[in-house]
Amino acid sequence: MLSYAWYQFPNLLSSQVKVPKEKVCDFEEKPEKNARALKHLLQENHTQHAVIYHNLEFHNHMPHILGSAFILGSNPDHLREIFKAEAETLEPWTDSPGEITEANWREHLGNKHYQRAYMDFFEDQLAALGNDWKKLVEKFLLSGKEPLINNLICGLGHPMIHMHYAYELSSKILAPEALTLSACFHNSMHVYLDDPSYTKPPVKPTEEPMAILNDYVRNDKRFDNVFQTSGDTNTYDIFDKREGAVLEYWNDLVIKDATALFKKCQKLAVGLVVATHQAGQKYDFFLVHGLTTSHAVRHLLPQFPAKYHVPLVRQWWLFVIATYISQLRPEIDLDRIEKFDRQERDWDFVVKQALEGHWRNDAHYVKALRAMKSAAETWGDEEFYLKAAVKFATEFGGWGGFGVVDQNADKRILENRGDADWKTK
Repeated sequence: MLSYAWYQFPNLLSSQVKVPKEKVCDFEEKPEKNARALKHLLQENHTQHAVIYHNLEFHNHMPHILGSAFILGSNPDHLREIFKAEAETLEPWTDSPGEITEANWREHLGNKHYQRAYMDFFEDQLAALGNDWKKLVEKFLLSGKEPLINNLICGLGHPMIHMHYAYELSSKILAPEALTLSACFHNSMHVYLDDPSYTKPPVKPTEEPMAILNDYVRNDKRFDNVFQTSGDTNTYDIFDKREGAVLEYWNDLVIKDATALFKKCQKLAVGLVVATHQAGQKYDFFLVHGLTTSHAVRHLLPQFPAKYHVPLVRQWWLFVIATYISQLRPEIDLDRIEKFDRQERDWDFVVKQALEGHWRNDAHYVKALRAMKSAAETWGDEEFYLKAAVKFATEFGGWGGFGVVDQNADKRILENRGDADWKTK
């Protein structure tokens, strides 16, 4: 990993995204009722529910929404309400085909049938490390020839999101869960970060990620008629169908000032969700993952050494390009945000919608609102992010963008709490 991108990123090893560490919401020893409720609910979820369910397709979002709601100020009753709503669709753990050990843990990467075995393995390793979960993460996420950190964006980015909550909540429960997700959803996309041959000189070098998507990718005829409908399978299939074109745009984003570049990425992430939405449509379920993973990257960056910063941002960028094409390249019209009349509604209104509104138990809705609030706090562009959050909070009416839904799938889950993943080779 240390050798790639030497010509595009000459200061790669010293490139650092300088964002402050967020306050750790260490709930474990706090006496407050909401902290105690969170502790018990996370433990109950950890014990009872598998991290992957519904034919090994969907991810357990319980910690994401519980953590978001807790940080936003949710009370114990709402936390328990969230748990009850999420638990309706989750499934119990089942035995794995075999045991995971230090000798074979890499041999079964990408095999979701081993989720219980991976969880047992990482918990055993945690105990061996004196319950120091950060040492566990360092050993299995950051070490080795092809470190798992270069594939955190697998599984629609949920390993990345889960890991960020481990750090933000300082949770020795969530860390092995995040590693289990990273191991089970591991896919071939790691090669783009691990193999230096995929990083090439840019064709149209620019420091503007918004321009790459909105001006170039959107109008590139190489992507015309590749997909007839949007949907989850496209996000992986695009690499089989148009790998060269995707990687061309991936390499076109030049990183000179990593902090300034990531600021633009976070604004783009909000635009992907809110500025692509048209009246009468549902918000795009897959594009929102560009926002929630951006939020996760923002919180993970100050936790890891600087040499991992650019790779984290670059894998997020690759995921965003693939997802944008998969969702049929909608126009990102920032006027939809900038000209929106928020009618003096402020962040208190946004937080109230997240914790008390109709969609208060929808994990992706709550996470999206929190991500926009966090971006405003990080970069100071208060009005843009506030308008986007108010617009999203007031217009949201469920998730769309699924394309042709499998007739055998549970449509209610797909619409209300849906999820899907890239195929694993």
